[in-house]
Amino acid sequence: MAKPPLRILGIDPGLRLTGWGLVDCDGPRLSFVACGHVKSTSGEPLAYRLRELFEGLSSTIATFGPREAAVEETFVNENAKATLKLGQARGMALLAPALSGLIVAEYPPNLVKKAVVGAGHADKNQVQAMIGYLLPKAKFETADEADALAIAICHAHHRRQNVLLEKAQMAHAPKAGAR
Repeated sequence: MAKPPLRILGIDPGLRLTGWGLVDCDGPRLSFVACGHVKSTSGEPLAYRLRELFEGLSSTIATFGPREAAVEETFVNENAKATLKLGQARGMALLAPALSGLIVAEYPPNLVKKAVVGAGHADKNQVQAMIGYLLPKAKFETADEADALAIAICHAHHRRQNVLLEKAQMAHAPKAGAR
């Protein structure tokens, strides 16, 4: 009996807009499943904006049933307040798949770009062009959605090399019959 493809959720965290993208990985073959974004309500208190992100990602996970997730690491910029808020949004992006029992990996932005474009300092246009080439059926509305698909592709390429991920798979794998 053939093993079903591995469904991977890529998440590009942001407080205003968190992009998500799903790919199926069948050996070296990748196929587009879906992408979208979760938007938080500007002007609302931070706690409620974070809840919107968490609930939106949790709903996406429940709808599409990925088995693994990958989240982009935060880059630190000069605005400490903005970096802190991004870190809190990233916390929701890590928590939602972890609470759903998914294996969760993290990748730095330069590694994501290198995995998709071949250069760690590629710009957003180059990333979007390569997403269109690698996943020809992908239709994305925002750069955040394209970035999330790039994160999922990066995970598909690097998941077997990640020793910590392999250990996590053993420790947090769903029990027989759970999924």
